[in-house]
Amino acid sequence: MPEKTLDYDAAKQMVCSDDPSVRRRLAAHPDAWPELLYYLASDNRPEVRREISINPATPRQADLLLVHDQDVTVRSNLALKIARIAPDLPPERLDEIERMTLDILESLARDQATEVRVILSEQLKSVPTAPSRVIGVLARDVELSVCGPVLRNSPILSEDDLLEIVFGGPPGGALAAIAERHPVPPLVSDAIATSDDVNAITTLLKNPSAQIREETLDRIIDQAPAYEVWHEPLVWRPQLPPRAAARLACFVADSLLQALKTRTDLGPLASRQIAEAVRNRLTRQSGAEDGGGEGRSEVKGAEAGKEKAKDKPKARSGDAAGGEESPADKAKRLKLDGKLDEAAVAAALTDGDRAFVLAALAELAETAATSVDRVLASHSARGVTALVWRAGLSMRLARQVQLRLAQIPPKQVLNPANGIDFPLSEKDMRWQLDFFDIS
Repeated sequence: MPEKTLDYDAAKQMVCSDDPSVRRRLAAHPDAWPELLYYLASDNRPEVRREISINPATPRQADLLLVHDQDVTVRSNLALKIARIAPDLPPERLDEIERMTLDILESLARDQATEVRVILSEQLKSVPTAPSRVIGVLARDVELSVCGPVLRNSPILSEDDLLEIVFGGPPGGALAAIAERHPVPPLVSDAIATSDDVNAITTLLKNPSAQIREETLDRIIDQAPAYEVWHEPLVWRPQLPPRAAARLACFVADSLLQALKTRTDLGPLASRQIAEAVRNRLTRQSGAEDGGGEGRSEVKGAEAGKEKAKDKPKARSGDAAGGEESPADKAKRLKLDGKLDEAAVAAALTDGDRAFVLAALAELAETAATSVDRVLASHSARGVTALVWRAGLSMRLARQVQLRLAQIPPKQVLNPANGIDFPLSEKDMRWQLDFFDIS
């Protein structure tokens, strides 16, 4: 154990000692003078510098030197010590020492050694007063072991931060980490649901605090027949809408169907719709058993439909209803005829024909329907405005798309400048399109 008191002259002799164990003892002393600890921060022996990195008495100027130390243990010790100071940093008006502390944290958050960044992430993941700049760096780290704890827990990350990370191509597992947050905001749930990350969507469905809009749940159920791993969490989703419950009753396994039927929180309407779905299901099964090979072909056809749902959640209605066009085919035909204009899109928007408006925007903007869906699901007023601009439509229509299709709250909607003009510059709108990967 180090001594409780220290003579200054004796301490100076210890600093100059050829014996590293003597210098190490001084480096660990809680009463050592700051200037002596600063001197020892450049000692040629790593065991001495390790003691300096741990010592709470070490001046911040010495810690700043240790940020670039070649010894990873020194930097790891420093990360642990400085992270414990972080909650006490004021949000603004930092003094010189506090600014140095923040600089150290930011440097450590970019350290080349993953283990150093992991220590920082684990220490700061749940701290409500952690520096936002440091949390932002950690949340965007390329290693899941670093970004995961922060994405899963940090109260510092805003909804906009999370949306930017979701759309920014984070490392594998990052979306699932976000899907574990308590709670997951609706816009973030929408963004995860439109990704192709099956594990993240599974995690989202299992999270009772995830706020999933009914429209988003419908999109997931569109694809659910192809992903059995989603069935159980869907069946047990809290506040399951009656229509969603009835749709699940059409394809989940018998054990889950029984669980769905025994839920007492769905209400009488849901119970009736589930019962009707079960009756129809039993009728189809009975017909398949009685119909021999023909019936088995129907069952196989249904299973094939489930597989197609993976890529085509909304199949062409023309296959089942007298050759009726799909929204995408209709949009292509009208464009070829020169009739896919603002009036056609506005009329469909007024009629509530979401599928056609989505297909029309994709056709006019010359992008994939999934990209349009991703923009709409983000509820980004700027993103939607840029998309409508790309489609060659007016800002007045862009306002209606924001309100009706993207369901953006009126207070957050972008309004036309001078009554008719787009309020964003062309540069800003091209940036938005690049952000949503619409080239």
